[in-house]
Parts: sequence; C-alpha cells; structure tokens
Amino acid sequence: MHTTQLKQKFDQVFKSTATTQSFFAPGRINLIGEHTDYNGGHVFPAAISFGTYAIAAKRDDRTLRFYSDNFPEKGIIEVSLDDLSYKKEDDWTNYPKGMLHYFLEEGFEIKQGFDVLFYGNIPNGAGLSSSASIELVTGVMLEHLFGLDIDRIRMVQIGQLVENKFIGVNSGIMDQFAIGKGKKDHAMLLDCDTLKYEYAPIELDDHSIVIINTNKRRELADSKYNERRSECERALANLQETLSIRSLGELTPEQFEQHKDKIKNSTDQKRAKHAVYENARTIEALKKLKAGELEAFGELVNQSHISLRDDYEVTGTELDTIAETAWELPGVLGARMTGAGFGGCAIAIVEKQKADLFKEEIKSVYETKIGYAPTFYEAAIGDGAKLLTEEE
Repeated sequence: MHTTQLKQKFDQVFKSTATTQSFFAPGRINLIGEHTDYNGGHVFPAAISFGTYAIAAKRDDRTLRFYSDNFPEKGIIEVSLDDLSYKKEDDWTNYPKGMLHYFLEEGFEIKQGFDVLFYGNIPNGAGLSSSASIELVTGVMLEHLFGLDIDRIRMVQIGQLVENKFIGVNSGIMDQFAIGKGKKDHAMLLDCDTLKYEYAPIELDDHSIVIINTNKRRELADSKYNERRSECERALANLQETLSIRSLGELTPEQFEQHKDKIKNSTDQKRAKHAVYENARTIEALKKLKAGELEAFGELVNQSHISLRDDYEVTGTELDTIAETAWELPGVLGARMTGAGFGGCAIAIVEKQKADLFKEEIKSVYETKIGYAPTFYEAAIGDGAKLLTEEE
C-alpha cells in the first residue's frame, strides 16, 4: 500500500484534516548467526523491504489515538499520555506505548498527544520481527514529530528495553539494531555484546534472497527460546568455574573443544557448541562476502542450519523439509532457517533465473510432506527506520 492511500485512510479513520508525516521501519532477516545474540556472539542481519508504516499528526491535548490497518476490527485504541502503563487489553498498542514510556523516562520532552495509523506488510507470525519494526517506527516518529535529538543506537536500546521490560520477552538486541541501523544493499556484522558493527555489501549479482514462510504458527518458539537460553547459561556457568570468560561468544571452536568436558550436562554441551561454532561461522561469513566468495558464503549458511537442527534442536520438520529440499536444487547457494525456529521462516539464496523452479519444487515437496503450502517472498535489502519523503 502506498503512503498516499494510508494518508487517506488516516483522514477517514481520525476524521482529520491535520498535516501528517509518514515513517517506515523495516523487518529484518538474519543471514547467519542464529541464537548467538544472547550468547555474546555475532549476528549478520539485514533490513528488508517489508515493514511497518506509521502516519501521524500531533494533537493539542494529551490524548493518544492508535489505529492499525492490520486489525481494523479493534478500531481506535485511545490512551492518555498520563497513563502509559502496560495493559493487556491495549493489545498491540503496548509496543508504541512502551516506546513513549521510556522516551519520557529518558527525559525527552513530549507534551502533547498524537493520532497515528500503523500498517505493516510483514507476514504475520513469520518471525521477521514485526514487533521491533513497530518499536522503531514509533521511535523515528517521536524523534521527528517532537524534534528530539536522539542517538540512533540509544533508540535501538530503548526498543530492546520495551521488548524485555515492558512486554516481557527476553530477547537480544539484534532485531532492533538491524531495523534501526539497516542500510540498503548491506548486511551488518554486529557484536551483540559490545554493539560494535560493520557493514558488508551484499552483492548477490544474479541471485536473490527468497524468504519461505512455513505458515506454521510459532506458539512453541517463546517457551523453547527461554529454555535454550537457560541451557546456554548453565553451560557458561560450568565453563566459568575454570575459564575467565563473560560469554560463550568469547570462545573459539578450538578452545571449546579443549574445555567442553567441563560442561556437566550433554544437552547443555550441544547447545554451547552451536553458540561457539555459529559465532565462528558468522565472522567467517563477513570475510567471504567481502571477498565476493558467494559459494563459500552459501556453504556457511547450510552449515548453520545443520547446527541449528542437530546441536541446538530448534528447526522442526517444516524448516528441515524446506532447507534439505533446497540444498538439492539447482541454483541454490545456501538455505537455512532464520529467526527463533519452530516454524517461522527459512531463507535461501537462489539464482534469479531458477527462482520459479525453486518455488515450484519446494511447494510440491512441502505440501506432500506437511499437508499445506508455504508462502514465498522475495526480499530486497533496504534502509533502516526513517522519515519518508513525499515520493516514498
């Protein structure tokens, strides 16, 4: 949907003639480096062309009115600037409310309310990070509506704070960082511990990134996510009895092999192995991309999936069916699950000319094995959260 249509919708919904401003924050994919962020390792995300739009106008009072074009049946949700506490009944608006809450807590001056219409085209439940997208589109909206001078990394950290403290999801900083700092045609290697990052050009030449949505709801993902975190924390605690390390991300695979017997539980040991080896693959991926070695990069992507399947055990039949089928197909450089796992999406780097054949084959195998069809999206790698100009 174009912003012109969204502005018309805003005028209808809020019965308003106010001058609006338009904002956009993307979703993200993570090319490699999965479940490493909370283990002090590196991730390799990129912002994508799907995301969340916000059309907003300031008001003269302290009322906030939220409307989502994705949930029109919920109508306008109205709250006051004087009560930004988390409320279950306020549903999805807790994300923007959380951003406002922490902006005010940081001392930013926001003295009047606003009307805002949100619209997102990130596929629902796909694990492409729609919640961080809402947080960051709210962040840039507040920045521009109220002329705030806020450092982008600070905004990213506030987004994570909303997720962890306000909503109560124990996630790392990767999603907000990729969405807040994304750059067209680049991925970024990010050290989640220090927040040091560097951009890597993604020159896919005659290849494109195909996102394959399993269409399996990810109810499991949150509980298993917290379970994996605890397993890694236990492994780390065991290692810390003899090693002075702060995170699993500090270990090389060689060091891990040398000390892995210090991890008392065999499951915890497998989880830690994934965290250490995946971190090493991610650092290697940057080198391969910088050298233009796409095939070697693709191989690292495949290895990532195998590790997530065998050592971290977060893939499941749906994601395995997609990745394992993709590996056998012509024109595929690499394929793996992306995101938390247990459903959600896989990504594949596929030769453009073979993309249609790729989709047909995956769909046919998947339908036979799983019983319903996956959905395909071809994503361009785009910019991070921003104010939109008239043309965009």
